[in-house]
Amino acid sequence: MLLKVGELAKKSGLTVRALHHYDAIGLLTPSARADNGYRLYNRDDIARLHRIQALRGFGLTLADIGAYLTQPDKPLSDIIARQIAMLDVEIGPFFHIAVSGDKELTMDQHDASESTEPGQHIPFITHGSYPRRGGNRVWPLVDSGPAFRRICEAVELAQHSVWVTVTFVATDFQMPDGRGSIFDVLDRAVERGLDVRVIFWRPNPESSGYGQTFAGTSTDFDLLAARGSRFLARWDRAPLAYCHHQKSWLVDAGRSSETAFVGGINPTFAAVEPGHMGEGQRHDIYVEITGPSASDVHHNFVQRWNEASERNMALGVWAHGSDERLPFPTDLSEARGNTVVQIQRNVHAGCYSDPHAAPGCAPYQIDIASGERSITGQYLLAINAARRSIYLENQALPVPEIAYALEEALKRGVHVVLLVPGEPEEYVSLWRQRPERKPFFDRLEVLGQYEHFVLTGIAGKTRSGDRAYVYVHAKIMLVDDVWATIGSCNLHANSLFGHSEMNAAVWDRDVVRALRCQLLLEHLGQDTEHLDDQWAMQLYQRIARENAARWEVGDVDWQGLACSLNPATYGESKAR
Repeated sequence: MLLKVGELAKKSGLTVRALHHYDAIGLLTPSARADNGYRLYNRDDIARLHRIQALRGFGLTLADIGAYLTQPDKPLSDIIARQIAMLDVEIGPFFHIAVSGDKELTMDQHDASESTEPGQHIPFITHGSYPRRGGNRVWPLVDSGPAFRRICEAVELAQHSVWVTVTFVATDFQMPDGRGSIFDVLDRAVERGLDVRVIFWRPNPESSGYGQTFAGTSTDFDLLAARGSRFLARWDRAPLAYCHHQKSWLVDAGRSSETAFVGGINPTFAAVEPGHMGEGQRHDIYVEITGPSASDVHHNFVQRWNEASERNMALGVWAHGSDERLPFPTDLSEARGNTVVQIQRNVHAGCYSDPHAAPGCAPYQIDIASGERSITGQYLLAINAARRSIYLENQALPVPEIAYALEEALKRGVHVVLLVPGEPEEYVSLWRQRPERKPFFDRLEVLGQYEHFVLTGIAGKTRSGDRAYVYVHAKIMLVDDVWATIGSCNLHANSLFGHSEMNAAVWDRDVVRALRCQLLLEHLGQDTEHLDDQWAMQLYQRIARENAARWEVGDVDWQGLACSLNPATYGESKAR
C-alpha cells in the first residue's frame, strides 16, 4: 500500500505542508517517488508518522523526536527527564505545595483529600483533553461477571439516559443473572422511556476480521428490526487498520445521578466470576466513576456521537436522523468522594475537529484534529516516576518505549510484576519466528535479567483437576501503591500509537492499595494487606516462580493462580 502525500495528509490530520517540512528536515522521508516525482509513503513510513505524532502529543520537539528515532536503542529517559522538568513548571498554576505549613492542593473546582497526597510524585498530563479532577468516587470492578452485573444494576436504576461505546460485541453474549443479551438490556431501558444511545465501531477492510463486531451490515440492521429495537445507534470508523477501542458506559449523562464506567471488557465471551475455576477463563477490569470526572466521559461521548464517521452514510445510523447533534456538557457532576481522577484518551489524528472544551476547562490545550496520546504519555510519566513498585496487567507485551522505561525503573531498584496471557496471542508466536522482530523480544529478555522483575501468567483449576491458563485481557498499571490507570489501552503499538482508547488515571492511596490487595489475594492465595507494595511484589515473584516450577513437574496443587513465564522463550510455543 502506497499513499501519496495528499492522501497521507488527509488520513493523518496533518497538512501537506507539514509533511513536506518533515521530509525537508529528515524526520519522515518517503520511501518511494512516483515517476512524476510525487512522494509515496509505505506502511513503515505511516507507522513512523504515527510514532512521531504520539511523541508530539507527549510534548517533544521535532528535534528531540528526530534524535530519538535515529537512535532507537537509546532509552527515552533523558528526554523524559527534560519533559518532567517542564511539567514541573507547567504544574505550578494547577498544583501548589506550600513551602511551609499545610499542603495546599488546587485542582479544577474540587480539592483532593489528604489520602491522595502521597501519590503526587506521579506527574499528570497537562496537554490532554481533560484535567485532573478531585471529588470523585471510584470503584474498580474485577472480572466480567461483577463488572457487567454492576453495570446492569446501574442501567436498571437509570432515570434519564444510557450511552454506550462498543468495540467488540457478540449478539448472543449473556449478561449475568439471566438478564439476557446486551440488546435485551438496552431494549428494556428504552421501554422505560430512557434515552439510549450506542456508538459501534465499523471496521475498515484493513481491520476486518479483527474480533467480533456489530458493524452495521444489512444483516445487523435486519436483526435490530426483527427485535423491534428502538435505541439510537451510530457507527464510527477509525483510520486505516486501527479501531475505536473505547469501552465505556455512561448512565444519566449530565444529571445528578451521572455514573461512568471505563475499562476494557467486551461483551463477547461468557461472563466470568473471580476465582477462575473451569475452562475458557478470562481476567479483566472496569472502573466505576461518579463525580466530576464522569463529566469528561460525557464530553467524550458527545464528541464521538456528533462526529461519528458514518452518520451521513447508508446504514450509518439507526432509529434517528443523521443531522441530530448532542449538546456538550456545560457543568461538572457534583463531588461524590475524595479521589483524584484524570480521564485520558488516545485519539488518532483526523477523527474529530470540534474544539469544544470540557466543563471548567480553558479552550483546548491540544489540536484535537491532530490527535491525542495522553494515555501513552501518562504511562511513560508514571513509570519514570516510580520509586518502589510497578504492577502491570496487560494483554500485550510492552513496546520498546515502555520496555526501556521499565528497565530504567528496574535500575533504580523498583520491583516490577508484568502479568500477561500465559498462552501468547498468535501474532507473538509468529513474531518469534521473524528475525526482524528479534529486537522486540531482546527488550523483554533484558527485563528478565533483573531479579526483581517477573513475567507471569495466571492459571486456574479445570473441572478435570488440571490447570489451564486464564486469558489476561486487563489493561491496568499500579505504581507505588498510590496511583493506577485502568482502561482499554494495551501496551502494543496499535493501542499506544493508533487506536482510540480511554483510561482513567487514579491518584488515591486507599483505592490503589485496596485494588492491589484484591488482585493479589486471588492471584497468590494470600492476603497482602499487612505488606507494603514492595514486599507484596517480592511475594508475588517468589510464589509465581515456585508455582511454575511445580507445574513443570506435573504438580498442579499449588497456591493461588500466578505462575512465572520465561521472558527468553515467551511466545516460542503454546505448549508447556
